[in-house]
Amino acid sequence: MSDKEKKQGTEISRRSFIKGVGTGTVAATVVPTILVGDQNTAEAQTDEATSTAVIQLNINGKVHEIEVESRTTLLTVLRDGIDTNGNNVDLTGAKLICDKGECGGCTILADDKPVYACMMLAMDAQGKQITTVEGIADGDDLHPVQEAFIKHDAMMCGFCTPGFVVSSVALLNENKKPTLEEIKDGLSGNTCRCGTYPFIFDAVETASEKM
Repeated sequence: MSDKEKKQGTEISRRSFIKGVGTGTVAATVVPTILVGDQNTAEAQTDEATSTAVIQLNINGKVHEIEVESRTTLLTVLRDGIDTNGNNVDLTGAKLICDKGECGGCTILADDKPVYACMMLAMDAQGKQITTVEGIADGDDLHPVQEAFIKHDAMMCGFCTPGFVVSSVALLNENKKPTLEEIKDGLSGNTCRCGTYPFIFDAVETASEKM
């Protein structure tokens, strides 16, 4: 077999490759197959990966009916989603920072358990009680964790703060009186690039006493 024939046997079109790697969270599983498949296979896989469905999400006690692609993350819906009535979800407290499930800036509660919203598909959030930082307060009354964060000035740039607040609430719901080591362990999935950790830990201890 000539070099030219070998090249033709394994070559894919540029369009197929770009289309395949553009499938976001499913790229890791799609790309290897595309690299050894033909253009029709690549397009069929991409079409399947981007199928849509109308789902219902219970967010902060309110049900939203939203049409999403199968690859859409819960974080995308919270921040940029539009329901079937044309209303924006517009819950931007959960922050898009690393988009890799490493920093905790997008932490929300799913059935009272802390979850990275950037790592959960919107479709997988169906049937769960989703609580964002906007749903932590009781109307105009702040949650003890929120009050304590203000009291101890546990914010610098504030970008990571919503995730820390949500994770702290989850921790104190499970452990009413955590030790300092337990607080550190409970918040280990959240990162503060400003280094405000001592004030955050103090805030959680204060909130624990009030709760």
